Amino acid sequence: MDALRTPDERFDGLSGWTYAPHYAEVDVDGSGTLRMAYVDEGPADGPVVVLLHGEPSWSYLYRHMIGPLVAAGMRVIAPDLIGFGRSDKPTALEDYTYVRHAGWIEDLLFLKLELRDVVLFGQDWGGLIGLRLVGQQPERFSAVVASNTFLPTGERPLGKAFEAWRSYSQSVDVFPVANILQGATARELSAEELAAYDAPFPDESYKAGARRFPALVPDRPDDPGAVDNRAAWEGLRSFPGPFVCAFGDSDPITRGADRVLIAQVAGAAGQPHETLGSTAHFCQEDAGPRLAEIIVETHARVAAAD
Repeated sequence: MDALRTPDERFDGLSGWTYAPHYAEVDVDGSGTLRMAYVDEGPADGPVVVLLHGEPSWSYLYRHMIGPLVAAGMRVIAPDLIGFGRSDKPTALEDYTYVRHAGWIEDLLFLKLELRDVVLFGQDWGGLIGLRLVGQQPERFSAVVASNTFLPTGERPLGKAFEAWRSYSQSVDVFPVANILQGATARELSAEELAAYDAPFPDESYKAGARRFPALVPDRPDDPGAVDNRAAWEGLRSFPGPFVCAFGDSDPITRGADRVLIAQVAGAAGQPHETLGSTAHFCQEDAGPRLAEIIVETHARVAAAD
């Protein structure tokens, strides 16, 4: 598998980003070893929270949340998905599959870092990957906070907003990463913040993963991703730990998915689900400090039940 690695100097002096990268070698099916980057902050023996980003962002998206979570005594793990951030970037579209993305994260979290009792925060593809892992290995997780995400099985229409986004992503000549972030964020990002989102991608050859993700969302029942997700739903439905939805009020892509999760996941019953005001798809940019509070509050309920 041919892959590119973004030069380190592209990440020098990014606005609001002071976290050192850690690296692990991951391989899910013998197709080739890739270097995955991740943030690892906070006390080594603290309760673990994993923050999974979506597309086309990277762990920079969590800069407003990492500090408050560490201050609350938590160990924060924030990976860069393969194809994003400081992680290696395979150059062929077909190198990216749903099962590989889940496998790469599984390799990092469970085989390399040997994490247990994880509090998961997943947004966008961070939820599509993370919720699948919760369904497959619920014993690894103590709680979940899901935000602007879902676990599709191909049996429901994905909606006009998503269809328009997917069509655009597959046809546009230059994939405008920073503009995409701004277009799905309610507040105005600074020029420095926009530059930080462009930093992982020196040119179009680095963007195969970003382009590929929209095409991987299962849109029919016989999609391989849909088959795997239906199996994962069996475990997700019975997940007993606190399961909290914190969705933005201004995200046309995932609107209504929180109702499905709340109705079907056992651990969602009786939880203080929240609709975040003036919050678009990239909720971490619009409501990062509040999301950190929700994660801390959710873990506190886990600790109180022990």
